[in-house]
Amino acid sequence: MSIIAQHGEIFIILACLFGFFMAWGVGANDVANAMGTSVGSRAITIKQAIIIAVIFEFLGAWLAGGEVTSTIRGGIVDPALLEADPQLLVYGMLSALLAAAIWLLIASAKGWPVSTTHSIVGAIVGFGAVGLGVEAVAWGKVGTIASSWLISPLVAGTIAFVLFKSVQHLIFESHEPFAAAKRYVPFYVFLVGFIVAMVTLTKGLTHVGLDLTFNQSFLLSLLFGAIIMGIGIVMQRRVVFERRADDHFGFSNVERVFGVLMIFTACAMAFAHGSNDVANAVGPLAAVISVVRSDGVIDSAALVPWWVLVLGGGGIVFGLITYGHKVIATVGTGITELTPSRGFAATLAAATTVVLASGTGLPISTTHTLVGAILGVGLARGMAALNLKVIGTIVMSWLITLPAGAGLSILFFFTFKGIFG
Repeated sequence: MSIIAQHGEIFIILACLFGFFMAWGVGANDVANAMGTSVGSRAITIKQAIIIAVIFEFLGAWLAGGEVTSTIRGGIVDPALLEADPQLLVYGMLSALLAAAIWLLIASAKGWPVSTTHSIVGAIVGFGAVGLGVEAVAWGKVGTIASSWLISPLVAGTIAFVLFKSVQHLIFESHEPFAAAKRYVPFYVFLVGFIVAMVTLTKGLTHVGLDLTFNQSFLLSLLFGAIIMGIGIVMQRRVVFERRADDHFGFSNVERVFGVLMIFTACAMAFAHGSNDVANAVGPLAAVISVVRSDGVIDSAALVPWWVLVLGGGGIVFGLITYGHKVIATVGTGITELTPSRGFAATLAAATTVVLASGTGLPISTTHTLVGAILGVGLARGMAALNLKVIGTIVMSWLITLPAGAGLSILFFFTFKGIFG
C-alpha cells in the first residue's frame, strides 16, 4: 500500500488547514496593501475598507479565482521528476504552504507589506532545490520573478508620478480647482473602470471559462469604463462646494470629489486581488488534493474543487478582519502622507502595472507594485515627503522573503518526510 493511499485523509486535512492559514496570511498582509491607500487617504474608514474587502475579495476569489494547480504547472519545479515519488510533491506543497503562512504571520505582526507570491515561490524553490535536487528548479523562471522586484515598483512609481503630476497641473493649479475637478474627475473615473476591467479580464476570469482575446477584453473594458464613468458623474453631483475659513483655494472640496473616485478603486482593487492572489494559497492545496485523489498521479491541469476556492476566500476575509490593520497603517500612512487624490494616483498606477505585466506574462507582486506607486506619488511632492526609515524597513523585508520562505520550507519538508516516509 502506497504512502499516499495510507495517509491520504491526513494529507488532505493538513493541506486544508495549512491552505486556510496561508489564505489568512494573504488576507492579513496582501489585502491590507490593496486597501491601504483608500484608508490612508481617509477616503474610506477601516471599517468600510473591511466591508468592501470582505465582499469583493470573496467574490473575486470565488468567481474568478479558479486557478488550476498553477504552482506545479507554472514551471518552478519539474513535475516529471516527481512521478516516481509523488509523495514528495505532497510533502513539498504542505511544507511550502506552512512555511509561507508562518512568514506572512511574522511580517503581518511587524506591519511589513511583503509579497505573498514571493513567499510561496521561495518556499517551493526551497523544497525543490534541497528535496529533489538543484536541477529540479527552473532557475530561469526564478530569475524572471526576481527581476520583477525591481521592474514592477519602478513602472508603477513612474505611472503614479505622471498621474499625480497631471492631477496637480489640470486641477490643483487651475484658477477654479473645484470646477476643474468636476470637469476632469469623470475621465479619471473612466480610466479606473477601464484599467480595472482589463486587470480582471486579462488576469482574473480565464479559469471560469471566460477566456477572452485581448481585443474582446479591450472592448468590454471600454464599455465598463463608460458605465462606471456615468455612475461617477451621478455620485459627483452630490458633492457641493463648502466654504471653509482655513481653505482659501477650496482644495478640501477637490479632495471630496476624489473621495468618490477612491470608493471605485477600493472595490475594484479588492476584486482583482481576490481573483489573482487566492491562487497563492489554493494552488499548492489543489496540488495535494489532486495527487491524493488520483493515488499518486500528478495531473498538473487538474481543476480546483469549488469548495477549495470558498476555503481560500474565507481565509482571506478572516485574515483581513483579524490582523489586516497593521499593514494598512504602514501602507496607508507610513510611507508618505496620502490624500484621496494621491491615493487615487497610487492605486490606479498599481492596477495599470498589473495589466501591463499580464500582457507580457511577467509574474509580479501586487505589494511591490503598490509600494512603488506610493513612492512615486511621494516623489512627485519632493523627497522630504517620504519616510525613508519606513521605506528601508520595507525593502529589507522584501529581501528576506525568498530565503525565509525557502529555509522554513526545507525544515518542514524533512520533518514531513521523517514523520510519514
